[in-house]
Amino acid sequence: MNVALFDYGAGNLHSLKKALEASGATVGVTRSWDEALYQDALVLPGVGSFGAAVSALGDEREWVKAALEAGLPTLGICLGMQLLFEDSEEGGGRGIGLISGSVKLLQSRITPQMGWNDVEVGEDPLFEGVTDLIAYYANSYVCVPEDPRGIIATTVYEGSSFAAGVRKGRSWGVQFHPEKSSAPGLRIVRNFLDEVRHGLEVKER
Repeated sequence: MNVALFDYGAGNLHSLKKALEASGATVGVTRSWDEALYQDALVLPGVGSFGAAVSALGDEREWVKAALEAGLPTLGICLGMQLLFEDSEEGGGRGIGLISGSVKLLQSRITPQMGWNDVEVGEDPLFEGVTDLIAYYANSYVCVPEDPRGIIATTVYEGSSFAAGVRKGRSWGVQFHPEKSSAPGLRIVRNFLDEVRHGLEVKER
């Protein structure tokens, strides 16, 4: 199972690459959409700023969106989740736009949100076997989808509730960092790869 870990050109991807490899994936770090969209799955990491990530999309935005709409299994983490949306208050430019909605500044007394917080998860294969999830966050912005039915997990921070997980088709996004969230976070990574693996098996039948 070949997974593309997209590099926006900022941050350290080592811990996420290690988590994916520990769950059985062969991981290629790339800045090329030509390469990324022809793997078995795509992971959009949570490093950098929205503006930098949008710049990395270049002229390929519609191509990337079409690949996700066609069913390329994708996991967006923190910034990667935000990139699935249309736009962000953090910076100019357009996101992939797979999910209708915007990214807004977190309405709280203290930003960024740094550290551990409870996550209430819904029924989704991404959270199979995950209970009492406490995950690691590092964010100042949160996603506000137009259709709340796509929200699969929530978190409350300083009285503000926001989407901690979203899904559309075969694309998932989580606002927290599963690769830094101990055993439950690694289980989420493994669950995503299990979904990828299952899809490959169905194709081969």
